[in-house]
Amino acid sequence: MVALGFSLLSGLLSTQARLFAQGQTHDHQPPPASDTSASGAAPAEIPRQGGVIGAAPEYSIQPPSVGQRPPAIDGVLNDEAWRRAAVIDKFTQQEPVEGQPATERTEVRMLYDANHLYIAIHAFDADPASIIATEMRRDSLRIMDEDNFQVVFDTFRDRRNGYIFVTNPLGAKLEEQIFEEGGGNARGSASNINRDWNGVWDVAARRTSDGWTAEMKIPLVTLRSPDLPVQTWGVNFFRSIRHKNEMVYWAPIPKPYALPMVSRAGALTGMRDINRGLDLRLKPFHIGGARRDRTGSALGTSAINDFGLDVKYGLKAGLALDVTVNTDFAQAEVDEQQVNLTRFALFFPEKRDFFLENSGQFTISNQGTDRLMDLFFSRRIGLSETGTPIGIVGGARVTGKMPGGNNLAVMNIQTEDTTGRQNGRPGDNFLVARYSKDISRRSKLGGLFINKDQIGTGRFNRTMAIDGLYMPTSTFSMMTFLAKTSSPDLATEQSAFHARALFLNTRWNTFAEYTDIGDNFNAEVGFVPRRGIRQSKLHIERNPRPGGIIRVMDPMWNVTYTTDQQNRLLTRRFHHMLGTRFQNGTYLNVWWNNWYERLDEPFRLQGVVTIPVGVYRFDEFMFMYNSNPARRFYQSIRYSPQTFFDGTRRNLDLTVGLRGGSRFSTELGYQRNNVNLPWGSFAVDLSILRVDFSFSPRQTLRTLSQYNSLTNQLSTSFRYNFIYRPGSDIFVTYDEMQANTIGAPLIRNRQFAIKTTYLLSR
Repeated sequence: MVALGFSLLSGLLSTQARLFAQGQTHDHQPPPASDTSASGAAPAEIPRQGGVIGAAPEYSIQPPSVGQRPPAIDGVLNDEAWRRAAVIDKFTQQEPVEGQPATERTEVRMLYDANHLYIAIHAFDADPASIIATEMRRDSLRIMDEDNFQVVFDTFRDRRNGYIFVTNPLGAKLEEQIFEEGGGNARGSASNINRDWNGVWDVAARRTSDGWTAEMKIPLVTLRSPDLPVQTWGVNFFRSIRHKNEMVYWAPIPKPYALPMVSRAGALTGMRDINRGLDLRLKPFHIGGARRDRTGSALGTSAINDFGLDVKYGLKAGLALDVTVNTDFAQAEVDEQQVNLTRFALFFPEKRDFFLENSGQFTISNQGTDRLMDLFFSRRIGLSETGTPIGIVGGARVTGKMPGGNNLAVMNIQTEDTTGRQNGRPGDNFLVARYSKDISRRSKLGGLFINKDQIGTGRFNRTMAIDGLYMPTSTFSMMTFLAKTSSPDLATEQSAFHARALFLNTRWNTFAEYTDIGDNFNAEVGFVPRRGIRQSKLHIERNPRPGGIIRVMDPMWNVTYTTDQQNRLLTRRFHHMLGTRFQNGTYLNVWWNNWYERLDEPFRLQGVVTIPVGVYRFDEFMFMYNSNPARRFYQSIRYSPQTFFDGTRRNLDLTVGLRGGSRFSTELGYQRNNVNLPWGSFAVDLSILRVDFSFSPRQTLRTLSQYNSLTNQLSTSFRYNFIYRPGSDIFVTYDEMQANTIGAPLIRNRQFAIKTTYLLSR
């Protein structure tokens, strides 16, 4: 199988190299639109910019210099500087009627100076009372369910990567890094959108009698870009008119895709002599607080008092060095509990800032929703298998883009040595290195190396991989990678291989993939819940648009076939689904899964029931309803009756949420799993309550309370965040966990901490 993998990869690389040598490109350019322009408001119209590679002249904009007085960022567009700004005012629908002009006017103005890019938005609305805006919190995905405006910059004009900035009528902020055009446009494809990146920028907005307005101020040092005297970037703009469920773009993007599709972006040209200064940012922090732990009658308390430092330095215009010393993650949100009714590990997302920024540059694309194999998983650094923090002494990271389409990401982290303490362990050193080369417009070759060394023991673990992405057209792509691990106590069956082919257009979403993971594939710094398998998957999906009250339907069928390394069937699933999205955003979904499972070893389910060795066949039904997510009161109901390992299982998942104005929101989630098997029965109730209060876009409070009936565990977390200046924060956190499992001593842990950061930028 490894030989087959090398053969397929070799053929792929040969094809890519031949296309690169011939200079062939197949990207589709945005269709011409005679009514789309980029003009200056005063004193005269700025001519359309032609000759820009990858952008039709209709989608080019050249902002002028801001002059002596930059605009004040207050959301009011009365500054004299805006009179001379470049203006675009023609947007095209993607939804509901693709290609038609937007039903509401949107004006976007742009200016720049040596240090900043300025953007003004005037979002007109004939019915301003219908504008939907309740979210103030930074980085809240609820912004996407309401009226919002987004801008994307492809600063290297590579048609792959970029930065997205999002705001709404209340001045809420959300920013994202995108890699490989987001990578998540197709169902089952891993998303390469990093929504946890925190870029430094400023925005202010307000509602008006004719719609809403906003002003953005983005430091150019926030965006890595080429070291050139004249900049040419990709740029596109998006507006959501939520009460009409209308989505409009400046440079049109077809329906299967979204704003991260920067290969369809227009061009931002003519910015000269930008100044990054020293390109140096220092962020010292202090954390203080106390912790109290009780297990049975044993009680322990400890004080928290620590300092640390994060440094970012621009080695070159496109290459950044990050250094962290005495790293602390007290501000990170706690994990949300999950109920595991499988015999494989569950995936918990990364939430720590240092590992989130530029995270997409360290990853190799994989199966996404199936999560068979993540070669690098940053939660393996500084966290135990149970999620307990392991101290990080420090680390460094170099990420960025170099001339010639060369992408580099290297990270080295050292964890704390606690061998002299109770339950101590040696420290680990982690080295992660990723290199890739852009070929043609959208294809890529790359490699990954991961090394984990346990200090002073001789214990090591290594992962090596090569990968390729081939995209000859905007509708067809192929990706593959071949990986191998190395550990001192393992010699054979340490390889893994994955290949995927995808066809995606406005009507079809079809892909086929194959994965082979050896019995001893041991990626200790990755997430590989199942080894010793060969898995094939075929997915066929049609997206008809019947009209009327229905916006789109997504009937689909797929089959997943999993064997062991001797080709003996272990798991087979036939998946049949019909989803329907309505014009107002409501979603209905029904599916039926037919399962085959072979157990070669018994496994204990939730620590309650042991399922014996055998062959099992069962059926899973699911009925789901999601109300319009933009409503102030919204609901989601999911009910799944099924046969389950010679027994039955009933799952109920209910979510209700309330947006009580622009400051307060709450959401309650409840899950019940009722399992009845010949070998025993049990029920698990899991409740999660979130409460959010926003004093302003810069000052927010969130509480998260969770209860698990099986372990009788109750946890509560409070997190207050005050952004007192861009890039500088105060966090106040309180976390409490109480567990009273039958047959185990009472556990009660409490921690209170205050973390303060201050950004120094030169």
